[in-house]
Amino acid sequence: MINHPPWFNAPFETLSRSDLDSLIDERIRYTIRYARDHSPFYRHWFREHGIRSEEVRDHEDLLHLPIISGKTIRANQPPATEEFRFRSSPWDSIFTVHETSGTSGVPKSFFLTWEDWMRYAEKYARIFVSQGFGKGDRMVICASYGMNVGANTMTLAAREIGMTIIPTGKCNFPFRILENYRPTGIVGSMFKLLRLARQMQKEGHSPRESSLERLVVGGESFAEESRAYLSEVWEREVYNTYGSTEGTMCGECSERGGLHVPEDIVHLDVYDPGMASFVRDGECGRAVLTTLLPVGGRCGTLLINYDTEDTTVVLTRETCACGRTHMKILNPQREAETVWILETPVNRVDIERCVFQRGNMDYLTGEYEAFVYPGKEEGDVALRVSMESLDPGSLPKEEIQEQFIRSFSRFKPNLATTIGSSLEILLHFTSPGEMELYTVKGRPRRLVDRR
Repeated sequence: MINHPPWFNAPFETLSRSDLDSLIDERIRYTIRYARDHSPFYRHWFREHGIRSEEVRDHEDLLHLPIISGKTIRANQPPATEEFRFRSSPWDSIFTVHETSGTSGVPKSFFLTWEDWMRYAEKYARIFVSQGFGKGDRMVICASYGMNVGANTMTLAAREIGMTIIPTGKCNFPFRILENYRPTGIVGSMFKLLRLARQMQKEGHSPRESSLERLVVGGESFAEESRAYLSEVWEREVYNTYGSTEGTMCGECSERGGLHVPEDIVHLDVYDPGMASFVRDGECGRAVLTTLLPVGGRCGTLLINYDTEDTTVVLTRETCACGRTHMKILNPQREAETVWILETPVNRVDIERCVFQRGNMDYLTGEYEAFVYPGKEEGDVALRVSMESLDPGSLPKEEIQEQFIRSFSRFKPNLATTIGSSLEILLHFTSPGEMELYTVKGRPRRLVDRR
């Protein structure tokens, strides 16, 4: 195993909290001025809301500025408007154009200058180095190279570190990729990496005997139970990353236990559900981000107080055991993957925890999908969960159901007393390839409300 430097950019990653806060406030002031001078949207937005840019002096002042969302971006781009009002640099400075997946409507458009790309790449470079990667490592990227930014950002980050990228784009590549190039790391979603392991086992190869030293999960939130199972299958450490086209890019270090936010490059506040104030550290709320530009910097799309529609918790602002001073947050969960059952929020990850209980995984592949339906009586709810098994006919179904319901009751105590009365939980077991999610294009929705 190669020994690598512990930091990618030590002067910034190890700034004292007071110096880091001062830098953040300086960059907030410059970013607000840049928005006033270069963003058609913000120029109009400031006037409309009576905002004087010179009065925004520190991050606390952001609380007095309105929140924007993906809906705001869509309302300020074609076909709703003639121009892309969030574009914050002239066309001759725009290096690439990107779109979100558009799962909730018209895709949001984003514009990146080369400076943006360098900042994005630094975020991922910091993450990779914090996880133990460095010069000489070889990384398989199981993410699509297209209008989203993830795969390209990681590739640029690798160039800055001195890593070699194997850009498969997908995770169902032939075994010779692992055998011939002997990669030391791989990036993919939880389920892609589990499927790759099953594919290897089917072909007579052991995931535990591969050259891979670390697995990096990105692209979706996950349960700690599924991480533990993935780690067991591969006998490797599994690290978490969180990123978006909007520029979040946070990641776990070697200590794990939370994702470091690159606070000098992107500012993240956590708001209460009413989006009226910040929540205290340790409390759950909506993640709201603001682009941070260094003085003199430029960007293609600038966002201030952007509601990511993800929920998270600030775990700590204390110096991490790894030496980094930047705050750590809980793995964010997507609001779009939350449904309300009998006045209680249930996220996809809550279902995943129950599926991946260790006793279940002797029989299941881990693939699942859940649907919420009206119950038999008015106001009642039925939760139907399908789980995939290589041999559904020989499952201890009652044992799996008991484990699932016991886990669900532990994670959702408000619903525990309703199970069997106003809440009915129905488990269904399928053979590989039979679930609905296999017929859906793009990222599958694993928790769907059909009431």
